[in-house]
Amino acid sequence: MLSSEERKEIKNLIQSEITPAIGCTEPIAVALCVAKAKEIIGSIPEKIDVLLSKNIIKNAMGVGIPGTGMVGLPIAIALGALIGKSENKLQLLKDVQPRDVEKGKKYISENRINIYLKENCPNNLYIETHCYVDSEKSVVIIEGAHDNFTYIEKNNKILLNQSYESNDKNDNVVQLTFNKIYEYAIETPIEELEFILEAADMNKLASIQSFIGNYGHQISKILTSEKAKSILGDNILNRIIAATAGACDLRMDGAMVPVMSTAGSGNQGIAATIPVLIFAEETNCDKKKLIRALILSNLTVIYIKQKIGKLSPLCGCVVASTGSSCAITYLMNGNKLQISHAAKNMIASITGLICDGAKPSCSLKIATSIYTALLSSLMAIDNKVVLSNEGIIDDDIDKTINNLAAIGNIGMKNTDNIILDIMTKKISKSPMKY
Repeated sequence: MLSSEERKEIKNLIQSEITPAIGCTEPIAVALCVAKAKEIIGSIPEKIDVLLSKNIIKNAMGVGIPGTGMVGLPIAIALGALIGKSENKLQLLKDVQPRDVEKGKKYISENRINIYLKENCPNNLYIETHCYVDSEKSVVIIEGAHDNFTYIEKNNKILLNQSYESNDKNDNVVQLTFNKIYEYAIETPIEELEFILEAADMNKLASIQSFIGNYGHQISKILTSEKAKSILGDNILNRIIAATAGACDLRMDGAMVPVMSTAGSGNQGIAATIPVLIFAEETNCDKKKLIRALILSNLTVIYIKQKIGKLSPLCGCVVASTGSSCAITYLMNGNKLQISHAAKNMIASITGLICDGAKPSCSLKIATSIYTALLSSLMAIDNKVVLSNEGIIDDDIDKTINNLAAIGNIGMKNTDNIILDIMTKKISKSPMKY
């Protein structure tokens, strides 16, 4: 049984991992790092060198930057230098104006920004910024988490230097297990869990907005069209997929709409909350049960990301939809064993789905993963589960998740290199600088 101290630690973990963000977290994190370096040096930089891990570059190349109508890192870096305030963390571009965008375009045209691939990064999430003004220089590093500053230097004087383990773990953070997640979500007094509704409400608003505008690949509108209804039907499944993929389309297109991210990713936050919320609404589940389901979903995502790391060759929708599948199984009155069955079914199904960067077509992957999440839940409720003699599944759910992490961390290690090489060759003759 969890002690009150353990419950407190888990709640602190959830609240630290579920945070609001505007725009894709990777380019925004780069802008945040630049903003901090600008503040350290005390004025707008004359020149900026940014060194990034391949995962950051991959996830920032093809995604819209909020309020700009532009795509990619250069405008994010320019705005970080011109108007960014590090105190706003991952919402630092919330006040961007058209005049700021024009200034950013000019800043880019003056060739002030250099972007490099950082070789042999100690962490998949690594951002290093060097800012120069006259004879002065500042260096700032973010590592391991999107707003985690690990190194700050001004004019060769070190102001901050703290380590962050390369596997994205921290000894001071509670290490989760499936049993801990289940007990916390199901047994904790409901008043201690109600904070999770803010995440669901924020992400639902983003979903609603996606039906109004024309964002990304417009999955929400396609799935709710009369043609789609005549082919796929008008049912809970397609309404859940439309709502979830639509919010992703909106976010990846660079809409100035906040979403609540989970474990460093807005898309993970969307896929861990909206399917659970829509399913609860469609099936008239009570508020208390919804709260526990949302906690179960998000905490499952956080647990798996503890094992895999914030950034990975493995698409985050695999992780987020596993959380949703567990939660929906609970909403269907599934017991602890059936919830673990849902997770195993998910891991047996779409493990290996690659992350080839953040971009509008992430909505297609989310649509696929949400379909699989509902199928996995239905199987679990019917006591059907992929067995331990099949593929990477183990009898023990925690070992199964460890196997998933091994695929994402080790088995797919060279995948990022190949993806990055393909992507960067499309925009530059040199895959190391653009």
